[in-house]
Amino acid sequence: MDRRRLSLQVAGFLAMPLLTWLALPGRFSWWPLLLICLVPLLLSVGAAQTARQAFGRGLAAGILFYLLQIYWIVPVLMDYGHLPWYLAVPALLLLAGYMGLYLGVFCVGFRRLAQGRGALSCLFGAAALWVGLDWLRSWLFSGFPWMDLGYGFWASPRLIQAADLFGHYGYTFSVVVINIALYQVLVTRFSLRRNAVGLTAVAAVCLLLYGYAQIRWQRIEGRLVQAETPVIGIVQGNVEQDRKWSPAERQRTVRNYLDLSEALRTAAAPDLIVWPETALPFYPRNSELLLPVTDFVSWGRQPLLTGAPWYEVFEERGSRLIYYYNSALLLQPGERAEAKYFKSHLVPFGEYVPLRRYLPFIQPLVEAAGHFTPGRIEEPLVTGSIRAGVLICFESIFGDLGRRWVESGANVLVNVTNDAWYGRSSAPYQSWAMTVFRSVETRRSLVRSANTGISGIVDPLGRVVRQSDLFVPWSVAVPVALLEERSPFVRGGYLFAPLCALAAVLILLPGVKRTQRSD
Repeated sequence: MDRRRLSLQVAGFLAMPLLTWLALPGRFSWWPLLLICLVPLLLSVGAAQTARQAFGRGLAAGILFYLLQIYWIVPVLMDYGHLPWYLAVPALLLLAGYMGLYLGVFCVGFRRLAQGRGALSCLFGAAALWVGLDWLRSWLFSGFPWMDLGYGFWASPRLIQAADLFGHYGYTFSVVVINIALYQVLVTRFSLRRNAVGLTAVAAVCLLLYGYAQIRWQRIEGRLVQAETPVIGIVQGNVEQDRKWSPAERQRTVRNYLDLSEALRTAAAPDLIVWPETALPFYPRNSELLLPVTDFVSWGRQPLLTGAPWYEVFEERGSRLIYYYNSALLLQPGERAEAKYFKSHLVPFGEYVPLRRYLPFIQPLVEAAGHFTPGRIEEPLVTGSIRAGVLICFESIFGDLGRRWVESGANVLVNVTNDAWYGRSSAPYQSWAMTVFRSVETRRSLVRSANTGISGIVDPLGRVVRQSDLFVPWSVAVPVALLEERSPFVRGGYLFAPLCALAAVLILLPGVKRTQRSD
């Protein structure tokens, strides 16, 4: 291979991370780039002489892409995990390397499909493989489905209405199909005759999705007019992460939230006020700091949903065991017992440390993270007509958790989070963008209260009704529409991604067997 051709191939797989980074939410977020962002990588992989080369190019592109996307992990580990830079940087590289493996596997499968199967098999088989790998990454080793391609459309609500069919995975599938179709046109030197079937299929997919989205927009918009709309208030306290847990600052933190809430209650009389994750920086079971909060709820007749740490004590075989939880509490006037939800999907290396017995070098992080116990999604937290399904922190990036809350009866989703860890990086914008899709997938309004932002309200059409800035005190009360229907995604569309994984295996397996026989 001549040097010029090799340079073009290297530039190809290195261009993909940059284009995709510019397309996805964060600092830039220009979604039209999604329609071409994979083409340079596909051209490079299609020209690879061996599967090993294809895997290497995919892995390199994946590592670079995730280094651009999740660079904020280093300051998080250093500032709050108390790791030195020489451990934090390798941790980022290790995670980016793991995430890049999926793109490497995709490139091996794409090369096989591009060289050994028909155009349609390559077109839809490779797209199914990409989505199947995204789905695998969403649950393997507890799951980290950060910044899938479909999330790039978050700020275009009229385009994302088909998310109530297949979730954000349907849009990822479409992006990959469009990029592969462009790749096929380029490698056949713009031969429309050779690509007529594939281009027709791509156009049909895009038109069907767009047409469905417009129909659903009109129908849901009509139902919103008739929906019950209780007023829900959001408080963003903007409490510094390194200050809120200080014993000397806890009372000031509680007073800050109470003052903002009192002003909100006086001005708007909301049916529910929402505070962020761990807005109560103490264990409510045995702290006198809870008294002014319960007084606010009782005297003002004001229901309050707030994040707080919690613990339960159990006696087992003569031993006293204490389990710690990251919880959401619903405090209501005249009720002594709190309705609670314990976070079910914990953050690895943040709320628990997997394999900590075998990783002694991360002992400082173990001490900072603690060891929480996961809870379960059961009944929504109910006050009046509001039945809240609570997503704590990064639970909002898992579409299946929102679906399970709706299945259990929730008519609104509430995301309480503390994104102060991320500072002023792109992470808060990425997290907010992914959260918007939960509204469209489930056809539920979503209320988000974040300690330092981004807080806001999203309606069931995916429209951002209100949105805060980062690192400012902020409060708002807005009528929130309560819908009761269960979307196609909730009823069965969530199976689209695992079915893509199965389809990809069935399409690729015969080719693997033929290769083994030929060897």
